[in-house]
Order: sequence, then C-alpha cells, then structure tokens
Amino acid sequence: MTTTVTVTRGPLIFSGHFPNNKNGCASQSTVNFLGSISNSNTSSASRSSFSSSLTATTRIRRAGFAVLASNSMAPSVVLVTGAGGRTGTISLALCLLLYVLCLVTGIALEMKRDKDNRSIVYKKLKERSEQYVARGLVRTEESKEKIGGAEDVFVGDIRESESIVPAIQGIDSLIILTSAVPKMKPGFDPSKGRPEFYFEDGAFPEQVDWIGQKNQIDAAKAAGVKQIVLVGSMGGTNLNHPLNSLGNGNILVWKRKAEQYLADSGVPYTIIRAGGLQDKEGGVRELLVGKDDELLQTETRTIARADVAEVCIQALQYEEAQFKAFDLASKPEGTGTPANDFKALFSQVTAPF
Repeated sequence: MTTTVTVTRGPLIFSGHFPNNKNGCASQSTVNFLGSISNSNTSSASRSSFSSSLTATTRIRRAGFAVLASNSMAPSVVLVTGAGGRTGTISLALCLLLYVLCLVTGIALEMKRDKDNRSIVYKKLKERSEQYVARGLVRTEESKEKIGGAEDVFVGDIRESESIVPAIQGIDSLIILTSAVPKMKPGFDPSKGRPEFYFEDGAFPEQVDWIGQKNQIDAAKAAGVKQIVLVGSMGGTNLNHPLNSLGNGNILVWKRKAEQYLADSGVPYTIIRAGGLQDKEGGVRELLVGKDDELLQTETRTIARADVAEVCIQALQYEEAQFKAFDLASKPEGTGTPANDFKALFSQVTAPF
C-alpha cells in the first residue's frame, strides 16, 4: 500500500496528555496537524475544529510526522482562606511585640501591621488571571471590604463546616492561611515583666487551627480538590516552645495536629512551615528549605511574607511540591542567589511530613 501526505492546513483535536508545560502542569492540548494522510484505499482524513485558546506551543512528533502542539488549559480556581487577615483587632504594640518574639524564636504568627500586608496570596493570584481564578474566604463582611469587597470573596466561619461549603464548591486547589491569634491582656507594664496573652472565647488554637483546618480539609476532599497548600509554623517539634504557653493555647501543637491530618487525608498536599515573617520585599533573597526545625538552629530563620506567598502559588505548579512538608526561611538580602527555580527548590525536599 502506498501512503502519501497531502500538505493541507487544518486542526486536529488530540485528546491525550502532553508533558508538563512551562508551569509544571500537565494538560490536554490542541494539536494543529499540518498534513492529512490519504492512500489508494481510503479518503482524506477528516478534520475537526477547535475553540481552545492557545497559551503555549511546543514542537512534538506523532507517528513520524512533525506537528505543532498548542498547550491549552483553563485557569485553575484557587481558594485562599484567611484571605482578609487575622480575626479581631490587633494593636500595633502587640504586632511589634509578637514580631520581636517571632524574630527571636524564628516562628511565624503571621501578624499584619496594616491592611496593605493582608491577603498577599490572594492579590498575587488576582494578578495572574491567565493562570488562576482567585477566591477568598474571610470571617466577616468587614474583612471582605478591607480587601476590596469583590464577589469572589466569600464570608464564612471555618469552625462551622456548613458555612464554608459554598466557597469550596468548584475549586481546583485550596491554600489555607487561617490561624488563631493571641491577644495581649490590657495594662501591660514593661517594667514589671513579660506581658500576658489570652485567646477570645471560641478562638482558641484547638478551635481554629485544629477544628477549623480539619473542616477545610474535609470539605475540600469532598469537593475533589487537586491539591491543598497549608501554611504553618516552624517550632512544632518542641512541645515546650514558648509560643505554646501563650494564652495556654498550645498553638503549635494544634497546628501540627492539623498538618498530620492533611498528610493522612490522601489529598495531594504541600505543608509550608514558615520561619519568622517579615514585612519586606519578596523575590530578592535565596530561599532555604529544611525539616524538623533544623533551620531554627541557624541564623537564617526568617522570611518575607511575600516570599511565603510566592512559594504557596508555585507549589500549585509543580508535582515536585506534592506530598511534601518543609520548613522555609531565607538568607539575608544581598547574600546568595534570589530564588527563581522553584522546581529545583521543591526537589530538595524529601520529607512527606
């Protein structure tokens, strides 16, 4: 049988999966087949039309013929919980005090000093609308207004599982940033010793960091999400860590319990245990990953919030970030090489928990 190739131009829908695209995402792709095949016994191959937008092109070979593959993928829907910042009002004095505590201990309580520091992950996702459809979940209407009041920001209480279902339905990925926050008891006098802290009724770490995060994980699993990114804190290997004594909340204990629950859930996950958070520019420092609080024994145990936010988003793009947990910090600005190869960064991580 003699086979000839007639050079024509027409699209062919290819239903298989191509290798990862530049963002590390495997996707169905449209193929522009540049030739149709005919022979003495068959008619010309039929051509199909396509409507997918073209986001990237790569050269591939199929059955010995050169074809042009156009990788096409609809934007991924990502929900960020805790998108509006912490519950309650945090005074500047408390923020600064806990900020110093974070620097000393290398632990992230993620305190916000003003609304401009809120919702960095949510804002980063909004800026990448070609890749992501961003959703936010906040606890109050006030928090929603502080980050713009958009229709894609839902109001719900993570401690009440039913109230968060509408926000989670239809999402592809979930980024959990929620956390309990201690408050400083009034009347603190620095000359008389250390301040005392407390948690409001219903807002203890057990209720927020354990029950609240468990509710999110359960709802996301039921909705069939493809990945959950959870931001926690370093220090969880030390039961006697000073942060556990704040308000008798055992905050790191409950955070660790939620992390273990996520790791056992069967859902692809990435657990990021951040070092002491700093309000500094992101993308200008070399990032460091570790495990079991090893970074707390070094001088490099802090990180910019913007860098943590970027790692959260990058974790959605690489398989190398899935089913892994790691501590995260950075070198001082001006030393080392700023992070730009996140696939290599995640590849350094080997610990599942």
